[in-house]
Amino acid sequence: MAAPGGVLNCEDFLMFQEALKGMRTIDDRIVHALNTTVPTVSFSGKVDATQTCKQLYESMMEAHVSRDKAIKACIAHTSEVVGQLREERGKDSENLAIIKQLRKEQTKLKLMQSELNVEEVVNDRSLKVFRERCRIHYMPPKVK
Repeated sequence: MAAPGGVLNCEDFLMFQEALKGMRTIDDRIVHALNTTVPTVSFSGKVDATQTCKQLYESMMEAHVSRDKAIKACIAHTSEVVGQLREERGKDSENLAIIKQLRKEQTKLKLMQSELNVEEVVNDRSLKVFRERCRIHYMPPKVK
């Protein structure tokens, strides 16, 4: 589910996005997971819905936290690179290679920051679906 080695490739934005896409499969499949594991009222005696919902919630939260950490780590890394390139540009303001690289890194940084917004939408959607199906079986602890 996570990127190989649990680390995202922060250098190549397309690889970064692809790894995030793979890490988001639990959220993409939340409806299916809930439909296949949480019983309807007529079948509620055959499955421990409370335990099932709790496990699903915990794995979902674990995925949300790991993606958030990975995105923020890449943002921090790319911010450092942008800072270094700004310093270099300050020393040599005529160097077109540095200016071009700085623009490229700044664009990548903005795209990574926008992934935090995407993440928020994905997480909210998953939690909404989870609450709709599991609210009578399991109430997650309040998030601080």
